[in-house]
Amino acid sequence: MATVSETLAAWLAGLDAHALSEDAVLGVTHTLIDTVGLAYAARGTDYVAALAKGWERGAGGATALGLGADGMDAASAAMLNGTAAHGEDFDNTYEGCPVHSGAVVVPAVLALAESRGLSGARAFAGMAAGIEVMCRMGQVAGKGIHAAGFHPTAVIGAMGAAAAAGVTLGLDQGALVRAFGLAGSCASGIIEYLADGSWTKRMHAGWAAQAGIRAAGMAEAGFAGPRSVFEGEHGFYTAFAPSIEAEFEPLTGALGSRWEAGRLSFKPYACGTMCQPYVDCAVRMGKAGIKAEDIDSMTCKVGEGTVHRLWEPLAIKHRPPSAYGAKFSGPYCIAVGLIDGDAGLAQFTETRVADAAVLDLARRITYQVDPANEYPVNYTGHILARLKDGTLVEENQPWLRGGTREPMTDADIVGKFRANLAYAGMDEDSISGLLAFCRDLRTLPDLGGLAAYRN
Repeated sequence: MATVSETLAAWLAGLDAHALSEDAVLGVTHTLIDTVGLAYAARGTDYVAALAKGWERGAGGATALGLGADGMDAASAAMLNGTAAHGEDFDNTYEGCPVHSGAVVVPAVLALAESRGLSGARAFAGMAAGIEVMCRMGQVAGKGIHAAGFHPTAVIGAMGAAAAAGVTLGLDQGALVRAFGLAGSCASGIIEYLADGSWTKRMHAGWAAQAGIRAAGMAEAGFAGPRSVFEGEHGFYTAFAPSIEAEFEPLTGALGSRWEAGRLSFKPYACGTMCQPYVDCAVRMGKAGIKAEDIDSMTCKVGEGTVHRLWEPLAIKHRPPSAYGAKFSGPYCIAVGLIDGDAGLAQFTETRVADAAVLDLARRITYQVDPANEYPVNYTGHILARLKDGTLVEENQPWLRGGTREPMTDADIVGKFRANLAYAGMDEDSISGLLAFCRDLRTLPDLGGLAAYRN
């Protein structure tokens, strides 16, 4: 009987960029546009600067977006671009398990295809493969990986990046099986960043991207990895999601006919996925004329699985220790959403997260676990505000805006892309050129045009 990795590899080995469903093509294209814009937008941040200084890189032909004229080895470019793309938590996600496939898969494929002179069609197929594997693996995991203290994007990402890199390289079934087996031992990433708002989550997507490249390269050269890496007694789900009984039909069923790559979610706000619907509620309250000084308290109904990431320890969430930590604070995101009417890049600076008025409102926001909350199948928001005059005001967001129930339009995705690049200082002609590169990728003979965006 075929193992899970053998079943996946048999399908991936024949994957063609021109055989994808229409919704999968759109999902991959939007992911490429969104991810590239975010990677460049973060070029001037302190964490990207620290990584660029501290990461030892080799010479090569791969581009690190916005980080200098010299090319570098593929793994290094993937590490830098992946960290930058995920660094502001503004990248794509997925309902069912919040994996950020774009920040892992796109950097891995762009770096590998550019450095090896491969076609845009090969790159596009690789992106589709990696996104599909990550989302399907997330369906199997549900809440299990987070419950074990690991970051799904980090550990699932290594497997998805291996699939993406393997398809981009044109590996056969046997080599793809080896790549999965090796990636299982490259996967890592814990969620202790929640304790103090430190930067490790930011590097998880980049780390997974370079791990996938290395796993695929070793597999291409014949290095062996376990065939039973997914389902084995000491396999991926046993290690990273020990609380679940893994069922693999969501991972291996209807390959090529059911495309999770066409069911992605794109964020309107630069914060944690589960915060997004609550920010929508807060923004609507602000637009309705409710002022922070009018509010006595705000209570949010939440899913139990979100508490340890967004709500506890509550004292820390009321006063986040850093701008990055604020992205995973329900109280801060709601408070700044109501006051500013947004939760974009400008709302998560060290100056903004120290603002006295925002923190004063944040400390009046608390939560109540709702046993009926659908998380992680659906991401919802519910806020009950008690005003100082005794009036109760309620807002409900029944789903993730930008998700499958209310997807972003092409104009929304492009508008976000343009805004992020303008924020980073890119001129309008260059923005339009980079957008054209992303839209045309499937038809390009190679990725040489990416080098124009190194500065």
